[in-house]
Amino acid sequence: MKINADEISSVLKKEIENYQSDLAVDEVGTILEVGDGIARIYGISNCMAGEMLAFSNGANGLAFNLEENSIGAVILGEFATLKEGDEVKRTGTVMQVPCGEAMLGRVVDPLGNPLDGKGPIKTEHFRAVESAAPGIADRKSVHEPLQTGIKAIDSTIPIGRGQRELIIGDRGIGKTAIAIDTIINQRDSGVICVYVAVGQKGSTIAGVVDRLEREGAMAYTIVVSAPASSPAPLQYIAPYSGAAMAEYFMYKGGHTLCVYDDLSKQAAAYRQLSLLLRRPPGREAYPGDVFYLHSRLLERSAKLSDDLGGGSMTALPVIETQEGEVSAYIPTNVISITDGQIYLEPNLFFAGQRPAVNVGISVSRVGGNAQIKAMKKIAGSLRLDLSAFRELEAFAQLGTDLDKATQAQLDRGFRMVEILKQPQYKPMPIAEQVVVIWCGANGHLDNLSVSSLADFEDKLLNHIRSEFPEILEGITNAGEMNKEEEANLTKVVSDFNKDFSAKLPQG
Repeated sequence: MKINADEISSVLKKEIENYQSDLAVDEVGTILEVGDGIARIYGISNCMAGEMLAFSNGANGLAFNLEENSIGAVILGEFATLKEGDEVKRTGTVMQVPCGEAMLGRVVDPLGNPLDGKGPIKTEHFRAVESAAPGIADRKSVHEPLQTGIKAIDSTIPIGRGQRELIIGDRGIGKTAIAIDTIINQRDSGVICVYVAVGQKGSTIAGVVDRLEREGAMAYTIVVSAPASSPAPLQYIAPYSGAAMAEYFMYKGGHTLCVYDDLSKQAAAYRQLSLLLRRPPGREAYPGDVFYLHSRLLERSAKLSDDLGGGSMTALPVIETQEGEVSAYIPTNVISITDGQIYLEPNLFFAGQRPAVNVGISVSRVGGNAQIKAMKKIAGSLRLDLSAFRELEAFAQLGTDLDKATQAQLDRGFRMVEILKQPQYKPMPIAEQVVVIWCGANGHLDNLSVSSLADFEDKLLNHIRSEFPEILEGITNAGEMNKEEEANLTKVVSDFNKDFSAKLPQG
């Protein structure tokens, strides 16, 4: 086959005429005004909602308001050095954070940058900060218990893997303590924990990290820190970053626990950003979409179907109330999103009931599905009994003479309340909880004074651990007690009670 020179030259001419070089084009805008963590930008009309922006000082931003002639953006980093006229570039991507096994044991900011001085985090895994929650077909019902190690919760307000359980109460009455105890209790369970600290003092966060390290819990925990000193945009984005880091493990078939401490501060940061961006204020000056702020975060918690690996993400959001006002805007919003709440009451706290859980208005909407059979059997009526005891206690304070049955019910109630007390940072294995509550429910404590119960519980458990470990192993492995095991436990407790009572000072 012959090719003429004319044909070659004509092809070359045609190629030269049609040649186009690819140009790298950046869409660049300029800052119209900047301050307090927000910027108004002109000139990037094709920007998408939620898109990452790159500011000239190296900080990242997030496109928030898409207006006719400008864009309202939040600045995720240093904004004091930015000024009117500075350049802003589109990135064409949504915000991502690093995730993976390399994050375990680290303290990071909401952008995934290390804050603990242990060097850079080397990981190839990233997830979008905002992602869609799993649909109904991608979920299965919550049925595996997530043990907190706290008697008052595991017995009356059980939490399951994939559940969202709100911790609510006034300032300084033990909300964070419950969350930290739950993290410590996951030591040998294979659950990865993410603790998101929003709007707290830096010293408080450092104290939490120190405690987790001393208890050996940082090995399976990621701490996302957005203290009160950090800008409002970082406090706003922190819970979503924590959820993204946990989702990595959930979608790999693992089990995770996310603590958001606390979402009241996130809502306040979001209100600040919204008002600065001129969004219309609603109730309590919060913007109209503040419900969506928390719902799209908490809906990401799920127990995934077996087709997706069966992983789970459990959420423990924390909400701070003012003077016990649970009917305020943010508390009612989050109560309606979650699967139950643990309400901590100041009066119980100051009366020495620690943890100060009010079982009357605390509830778990998953209920007995998230309990082992042994606990479900002995604690089935405990919530109602404790609620009835509180009513009876108030009545008895009037000084009225009580009949024998009422007095016995009152005495039993005092003992049940006493054995539900628990020191901080001392989570208890579920088998030991079953033994203690079984003793109270079956009248084995009725002959003892209330003041001696803590000592009795401690010595009884030590006795069973050393002499009869098969009792605890049986409950742990089988999740229930058969009649033979219960008869054995009855004999052990009765014999120990006699020895303990004999050693008590008489009169």
